[in-house]
Amino acid sequence: MGRGMLQLEFRWPSWLHVPQVSAPSRPRSTREDGGLTAWCAEASNGLGLPELARKVGVSWNPRMQTTAGRAWWPDRSIELNPKLRECAPEELWRTLKHELAHLIAYERCGRRHTDPHGPEWATACTELGIPGEHPFHTLPFKRRRMKRNHAYICSNCLTTIHRVKPLQRTVACYDCCRKFNDGAYHDRFRLIKKKPVT
Repeated sequence: MGRGMLQLEFRWPSWLHVPQVSAPSRPRSTREDGGLTAWCAEASNGLGLPELARKVGVSWNPRMQTTAGRAWWPDRSIELNPKLRECAPEELWRTLKHELAHLIAYERCGRRHTDPHGPEWATACTELGIPGEHPFHTLPFKRRRMKRNHAYICSNCLTTIHRVKPLQRTVACYDCCRKFNDGAYHDRFRLIKKKPVT
């Protein structure tokens, strides 16, 4: 995901204490927000996650349109939508904590599978001060409507999955693989393209 340079300014609310932390050990993005990164590092340290504290980075992504934020693992990075700066400060902090909770959940689970908005994530949300957090935001970001013209069906459970773009590789039904094959791929659960009705 190629990145250009962009200068952004963020004004801290008067009630916010921005912690001072040691300089990070890896090169940072030109869009990285040092204050938000420092807050995430301090929060991670406070939860006993020094590796996450050392590597976490928060940046603003001007290409984001409808998504408020994204967390990337194992990069341990968070991207925020610049439109959050136009919202109330509590929305920015709720979104930041929501995304950091994803990284905390993944950090604690290691290689073990965890649902993105499962119990580990919910626990991390509570620890960060946003108990009962919902998986999706309700911010007034204009949504793009994209037609999902490609449909695939699982021949085992008959679940249909609609996609904007066609699948480029062989994919199996996740639920069936998890239920009948310990989560590993099996060809009998392969998704088959449905022919359009004419």
